[in-house]
Amino acid sequence: MRRKRMAALTLDSPLSLKITQHIPQQPRVVKEEIHGLIRVYKDGHVERPQIVPCVTCNVLTPELGVTSHDIVLDKFTGIWARFYVPNCKGNKLPLLVYFHGGGFCVGSAAWSCYHDFLARLAAKSGCIIMSVNYRLAPENPLPAAYDDGLKALTWLKQQATYSTSELWSRKCDFSNMFLAGDSAGANIAYNVAIRLNSSTLLKGIILIQPFFGGEIRTHSEKHMVQPPHSALTLETSDKYWQLSLPSGSNRDHPWCNPTVNGTIKMGAAKKSSTSVMVCISELDILKDRNLEFCNALAISGTKVECLISKGVGHAFQVLSMTQISQTRANEMISRIKTFINK
Repeated sequence: MRRKRMAALTLDSPLSLKITQHIPQQPRVVKEEIHGLIRVYKDGHVERPQIVPCVTCNVLTPELGVTSHDIVLDKFTGIWARFYVPNCKGNKLPLLVYFHGGGFCVGSAAWSCYHDFLARLAAKSGCIIMSVNYRLAPENPLPAAYDDGLKALTWLKQQATYSTSELWSRKCDFSNMFLAGDSAGANIAYNVAIRLNSSTLLKGIILIQPFFGGEIRTHSEKHMVQPPHSALTLETSDKYWQLSLPSGSNRDHPWCNPTVNGTIKMGAAKKSSTSVMVCISELDILKDRNLEFCNALAISGTKVECLISKGVGHAFQVLSMTQISQTRANEMISRIKTFINK
């Protein structure tokens, strides 16, 4: 006996009937994947497992003496920022604009690891921190994150021009501003800095394990053995660049490899004598590339400070709870405090 095909009758108009067949939904096909972090399908759908919990701005230890709140910067693009304001009286405080890491593809200003780290940094360094939640690749490939960084600074200019009742604004010294970030966030901080015009003066740039790359491998990229569950392996690094760079680009694109032409750009930041602090991890595959970057900065005439954290790997300050990582994180925070307040 012939099996009857299942069909559904739906009204198309009062005078006609439309027959529509139930077509089984085809399973999505994975195009690219970084295990446990991001899965990209051929139809453009993107999944990001929540490997790090997101927390609200009010989840803070009272002993820190820091107030936090979120502000939407641009409703159209959806970018927002989380502010950390130390509860101290007296002079106005420096402003640190921070970009989180995550290979341009994952991460959030609401991730608990960044929330905890930046609250500590604000408390111990005595500065206001604005942590920008920018758009992610591959849905928004570069330069979207750089554009969002510039938009955040434009928003800050508007706040400095017009008086507001916001606590952070009343306590902020807008003339004492720094850009900072870790990993991909450090890459964003650098690429935003070189795009600024002379009307935006930066006191300094703080780059923590800046995420750069290149077609020619460095020694640490080829030979630095990474432990299981490392925050950044060479394979993961390559995949992040594949997902975030413009279509058809390779790792010698200047957004990935700023020293590819033998020189380095600093734009208006160089003219304003902006100092740069680069924090490097001894066990990071990016170690040699970060050292090359520091050398290129020095050759260009840029004032650069280099901190090498011994015995720790990539993103240790936010992703590792070992004793040595906590010790090195405190040392890093102390050096950043000195850099900001010198």
